[in-house]
Amino acid sequence: MSIESILEASRAGLDHERLRMDAASRNIANANVPLAPGELAARAQAADFSRQLLPGQGELAQATPATRQVHDPGHPMADAEGRVHYPDTDLVQEMTTLMTASRGFEANVRAFNLLRGMVLRALEIGAK
Repeated sequence: MSIESILEASRAGLDHERLRMDAASRNIANANVPLAPGELAARAQAADFSRQLLPGQGELAQATPATRQVHDPGHPMADAEGRVHYPDTDLVQEMTTLMTASRGFEANVRAFNLLRGMVLRALEIGAK
């Protein structure tokens, strides 16, 4: 396996974990933000990891969210029946995703730095 392919694998891992952290942090941030009646599918985001297999396709994909409904007829975002829609976000799951993605990101950084150190050491040995 060449050094370039190992570096590419580490870079792809970093991108993957960054997308997971972005999606989880956005879902946590939007957990208590009401959805407008016509905007039910626009807020919750999930990382589409199948697109990671194709180069240049690492964007966040829109997911159709489940909503939790709160009866609050006085709220400005209430629908005709007086219900306010919020994303149905499982905060425990999102925090778990955030922590595991952070640990995966750290592991990829360590692997990258270890390979970099080995290459530099090999260059020093070869220069002698």
